[in-house]
Amino acid sequence: MSQPRPFEDLVEIMARLRGEGGCPWDREQTHESLTAYLIEETHEVIEAIEKGSDEKLMEELGDLLLQIVFHAQIAQEEGRFTIRDVIGRIHEKLVQRHPHVFGDVEAETSDKVLRNWEAIKLTERRRENREDGGRPPSVLDGVPASLPALLKAQRVQTKAGRVGFDWERPEGALEKVREEVAEIEKALQSGTEEAVTKELGDLLFSIVNVARHLKVDAEAALRGSVAAFMERFRYIEASLAKRGLTPEQADLATLDALWEEAKEE
Repeated sequence: MSQPRPFEDLVEIMARLRGEGGCPWDREQTHESLTAYLIEETHEVIEAIEKGSDEKLMEELGDLLLQIVFHAQIAQEEGRFTIRDVIGRIHEKLVQRHPHVFGDVEAETSDKVLRNWEAIKLTERRRENREDGGRPPSVLDGVPASLPALLKAQRVQTKAGRVGFDWERPEGALEKVREEVAEIEKALQSGTEEAVTKELGDLLFSIVNVARHLKVDAEAALRGSVAAFMERFRYIEASLAKRGLTPEQADLATLDALWEEAKEE
């Protein structure tokens, strides 16, 4: 009796969907047209993790895996690479970047592991840049330009911090936030929109730095606050609806009172 081959079967299903007599929609897709779906499926995985549902997480991870197989199939049809090349590359990378597991390098803590990881990546980029004749490598290389700004700020700060460019204590980062608030107040007095925009950006960047020092995921923290706001605002809407009112028809004092009720609820 043959052994189950779920991954290989998935690859074959994708090839059939893209092949002659397959699905017209699947056959029309390109790397570019699938980008939005890749982002959407990634966010749905995150949502499943936050909800703590194993069933939902299993389903969404499958949807995300399908996107990877989809992209690999397109590349294979164009004679560029296959899903096996993708797996081989990550296999090689994992072994190379974990010399404390597969080699004789010592790394007793996760912090030491991350420092070794960054050093190995920097060596790889130096080699790649020599081959390509590109610019000198940076520890900030590898941070995707398309990342959401909040997450990108956190990644950039983390990478800079691993080479020593960082506050020694959270208090230093918090003092920078106070400094940036003062800068915004000055910018408001100047009345220059460009200056206000710049200082607001600096303030947000500084707040992310505080979160990082406190070992708080800024992206997750903000998502939590947004979710709480939405839930409380819906409470306000529902409470007003019972009175035959909408938020537009209520005064600010009423809205504030209902907001406090929502917080207690």
